[in-house]
Amino acid sequence: MSIDRPVPVPKTAVPLGISDPVEHARAELKAALAAIEVKANVPRRASDALDRGVERARHFARSNPSGAAAAVAGIAATVGLAVWGIVRAYTR
Repeated sequence: MSIDRPVPVPKTAVPLGISDPVEHARAELKAALAAIEVKANVPRRASDALDRGVERARHFARSNPSGAAAAVAGIAATVGLAVWGIVRAYTR
């Protein structure tokens, strides 16, 4: 069994089999710039982290509905106490 289609290479990797030194250097530069873009793109990384967090929260809510309700009530109480404390400190 052989695979006729090429194996996909990630953006941040240098493909194997490049014999020309100029092409190899270009491929290394392209991979380095792609890696820098991946690391430096903070909004994209934050969006991906948020998506992962939302997926974990949905999974938790599906597997443990009462725990999710308790977590929501606890977060709401914490936010309410924080707002109350800030308003109280401001009005004094």
